[in-house]
Amino acid sequence: MSYLEYQQKTVPTGWRKVLHLNWALVLLLAAVASVGFMMLFSVAGGSLRPWADPQIKRFIMGMGLMFFIAFVPIWFWRNMAAVAFGGSILLLLAVEFFGAVGMGAQRWIDLGFMRLQPSELTKITVVMILAAYYDWLPMEKVSRPLYVLIPAILILLPTGLVLTQPDLGTALLLMIGGATVMFAAGVHWLYFAVVIAMGVGLIAGVFLSRGTPWQLLQDYQYRRIDTFLDPSTDPLGAGYHITQSKIALGSGGWTGRGFMQGTQSRLNFLPEKHTDFIFTTLAEEFGFIGGFSLLVLYGLIILFCLGAAIRNKDRFSSLLTVGIGMTFFLFFALNMSMVMGLAPVVGVPLPLVSYGGSAMLVLLVAFGLIQSAYVHRPRSKV
Repeated sequence: MSYLEYQQKTVPTGWRKVLHLNWALVLLLAAVASVGFMMLFSVAGGSLRPWADPQIKRFIMGMGLMFFIAFVPIWFWRNMAAVAFGGSILLLLAVEFFGAVGMGAQRWIDLGFMRLQPSELTKITVVMILAAYYDWLPMEKVSRPLYVLIPAILILLPTGLVLTQPDLGTALLLMIGGATVMFAAGVHWLYFAVVIAMGVGLIAGVFLSRGTPWQLLQDYQYRRIDTFLDPSTDPLGAGYHITQSKIALGSGGWTGRGFMQGTQSRLNFLPEKHTDFIFTTLAEEFGFIGGFSLLVLYGLIILFCLGAAIRNKDRFSSLLTVGIGMTFFLFFALNMSMVMGLAPVVGVPLPLVSYGGSAMLVLLVAFGLIQSAYVHRPRSKV
């Protein structure tokens, strides 16, 4: 969309944009982040250091970025989609050569004041480039093979780079988030059926090949699968994380043990209690009611995103909002499934709750894009 076309639309200008922000969404994001601050305070033994204090500062900075992005016209972000995507690919390549290593993975670039994880940014830039692509592409070409191949390459290129780090969780988020944009854009369902069938066939082949001369995985990889299906087979080794997580979840009951009274986290039985497994700390201290309340907040955020996407008549804005909303959903759905033992432990943080600078800043930038689409959507009357 050109600037002239944008000017011809009825959109708010100046300080009127503040009134058109989705303030309910802002309050929901602040509420979820506050839960995170409280839990980080708890797992540190009642101290703002070392986790809650920097997390609060990052949230304030992220909210500032969100408001700044929200007030910039959405057509500008559409035109910047290719630049953002290209930049994220270059950053992923930089990780391959200059990346910092942590916990056996090479995923970060050390900037001195913080460690940037480019794969977090890529989750958003993939959605941006796909939304811009389908905004440009005429509807009658959406399901033609050549025009389906192009977005598939745009998804698989960063996915392949992320898998080399290795980061299976982020790779899954990239593929599913990108596929969501393709589906919302109108790509025929048969393409997705074929991919799903191939995936099911591959999984079946992995299990059927075990113990044969053409075995598809190494023995240690099969042992990891066994541990996921039954953590009790190695409770002090590969199954330790999920075993302790289930103990914490179960001990919380309906109402929990009370704030800062969780034994699993306080006695350091629970691993990664401030990052990937922070939900189990919440469930232990506040029980089923606390965990379900957080899930309700997440659900309301998703509903606001879907509602904004449906009401927006601009194709790019609508696809962008759907894609980011689905990526956000996958974040918390995969994390919660992981800590409950319903999915393998793949290192996906709980959005806006887990400790981590890159994930929080990128999410708030993403919601800034959603706010920009919401503020600058075409209206019949301002």
